[in-house]
Amino acid sequence: MAASSSSLASSKSLLGGRRSDGVSGLGFRRPSDLRRLSSSAIQISIRRWASLPARRLEVRAGGDKFGKHFEVATYGESHGGGVGCVISGCPPRIPLSEEDLQFELDRRRPGQSRITTPRKETDTCRILSGIYEGMTTGTSICVFVPNTDQRGHDYSEMSLAYRPSHADATYDFKYGLRAVQGGGRSSARETIGRVAAGAVAKKILKMYMGTEILAYVSQVQKVVLPEGVVDNETVTLDQIESNIVRCPDPEYAQKMIEAIDAVRVKGDSVGGVVTCIARNVPRGLGCPVFDKLEADLAKAMLSLPATKGFEIGSGFAGTFLTGSEHNDEFYMDEHGNMRTRTNRSGGIQGGISNGETVSMRIAFKPTSTIGKKQKTVTRDRQETDLIARGRHDPCVVPRAVPMVEAMVALVLLDQLMSQTAQCGLFPVNPALQQQIAPDPNGTVLTPKPV
Repeated sequence: MAASSSSLASSKSLLGGRRSDGVSGLGFRRPSDLRRLSSSAIQISIRRWASLPARRLEVRAGGDKFGKHFEVATYGESHGGGVGCVISGCPPRIPLSEEDLQFELDRRRPGQSRITTPRKETDTCRILSGIYEGMTTGTSICVFVPNTDQRGHDYSEMSLAYRPSHADATYDFKYGLRAVQGGGRSSARETIGRVAAGAVAKKILKMYMGTEILAYVSQVQKVVLPEGVVDNETVTLDQIESNIVRCPDPEYAQKMIEAIDAVRVKGDSVGGVVTCIARNVPRGLGCPVFDKLEADLAKAMLSLPATKGFEIGSGFAGTFLTGSEHNDEFYMDEHGNMRTRTNRSGGIQGGISNGETVSMRIAFKPTSTIGKKQKTVTRDRQETDLIARGRHDPCVVPRAVPMVEAMVALVLLDQLMSQTAQCGLFPVNPALQQQIAPDPNGTVLTPKPV
């Protein structure tokens, strides 16, 4: 392959082979060059051969959008004017109000109890577009939530010194600057947009297929909810919301609260695990090979702040079993549906949902910002001590529950729309496929007449 020198001439004055830090690669020669760009994309023309037309390579910044069909872009920072999201691809004629979103946002908001951050925000949302007379119009939906309880002075020390294990240093490494107050874009307030969009996705999934998504806390530090104590087929939202830690078992919930209290009073933090289930998910969701259902779920979960691990079905525990022990044997139920006797696959096989309950676990690390003295380094490379101020959760998992549910909903709805677009244009093969259609009985396992 050869690149024409003439096709690169216009780029040569702007792009150099060596960056200002001395590292070879794509770089701007001067900071002022950035201001000469007329758009957010850098466009470079490349010719393979003189006889072929020029091709354009676009280098775009990413990271703020999720989804391909039901696309969500979040915006805003912890101490800016506000946060929110823009939803593109929402089906029209869906009944939707700000109250639908507010219910989920209230589950996520700070200041709920003594084991969450004391920051006081009502997180009251406004829908600015995409709704007419209480129905979605099919156009973009913009949701806005104002920030009202900022304390920028709490971050004066952190403007100079990096918080250990926080995103402070890596944002500087990547961008060369950062919004100091509240952690800027790395703050968990960014998840408000996700939860708002997830509320829309949950409503559509419930209306269309009867799908129910529930998450709960199954571990706080060393307090682990034993397998089988909670029945994932019958657990309810009321049971999960019955206590401040969001564990559906009262005995273990109290133990978890005590574990958080023990570190909270010392200015320290702990991590934990959130278990999430999705019931009544139709068969056929997932696009092998790179967009497998569990692959999309893993990306969604690990994009949440403070996440460090993801398991689907048996997860890492499955590595201790043999194939004969791990396999989920098939059988025919009383309705003529093919089912599995066990669910170690977590409702997904070959990257495609099989109609069983989808189950996963997400690990969250201890909150990075703590009130104990720690060794760190300043922005000018001097070693120092830091005692972080500000208002932060001693354990993030109780408030992470609605965030996890939201991201699962976004993945399932996006995959449902993909499945409908690809495989729903023509009649299905009734001997093998399930017709995905709105179900007044709230179940998608029983085959629909074709």
